[in-house]
Amino acid sequence: MSEQTNTAAAAPANQAHGFRRKMVGKVIKDKMNKTVVVETVSARKDPLYGKYVRTRARYKAHDEKNEYKVGDQVEIQEHRPISKDKRFTVVRLVKKFVEE
Repeated sequence: MSEQTNTAAAAPANQAHGFRRKMVGKVIKDKMNKTVVVETVSARKDPLYGKYVRTRARYKAHDEKNEYKVGDQVEIQEHRPISKDKRFTVVRLVKKFVEE
């Protein structure tokens, strides 16, 4: 029994507690200071008709260095409330927008 308590105490201290959602979306607005608006699109199958229905959601995410621009694909993660509307932070850049 003492071995089980030791393994639980040996968990790394820098590990995040709880569950934080991660989503991938596209930056659609970057006019605010240290904030970007990210739009995520998801598709689910309608239970009655069988068609796929696309839904979109927009989230304000914290961008500390103002480095992400419109069109970039980024990954956002849930965070404690930063302001009235911001509950996410940008974790990483998935794909940079290339204008042709």
